[in-house]
Amino acid sequence: MFGGLDPLQPHEELPMSDQAVQDWIRKTIAGNDVVLFMKGHKGMAQCGFSNQVDQILNHLGVDYKDVNVLEDMGVRDGIKSFTNWPTIPQLYVKGEFVGGCDIVREMFQQGELQSLLAEKGVKSSGSRMTA
Repeated sequence: MFGGLDPLQPHEELPMSDQAVQDWIRKTIAGNDVVLFMKGHKGMAQCGFSNQVDQILNHLGVDYKDVNVLEDMGVRDGIKSFTNWPTIPQLYVKGEFVGGCDIVREMFQQGELQSLLAEKGVKSSGSRMTA
């Protein structure tokens, strides 16, 4: 904690530079097996696309770090430039960008997401059901 603030969390009171945002995103992705940049929080998504990915991960029993991009415009814009991907949500597994809602949903329906999680050593409930 620096001055009472967690340096690993974005804060509206202290806008981060573009480089600081990119560094924070990189550290967040590197420090967590599964990260979902989404609108809202786990179980409380604020858009249908984020909700779909949240439900898929929950269905599979995957523990993940949620980052609410609505809380910090720098992070919201920064994650889009980080991957050169224009939409939210964005899912990362073991540092690798997987995709947005459509890609995650299709991978889940075909069993590819479950296989990716297993290959990367990410713990899940092992469910192979499709939506």
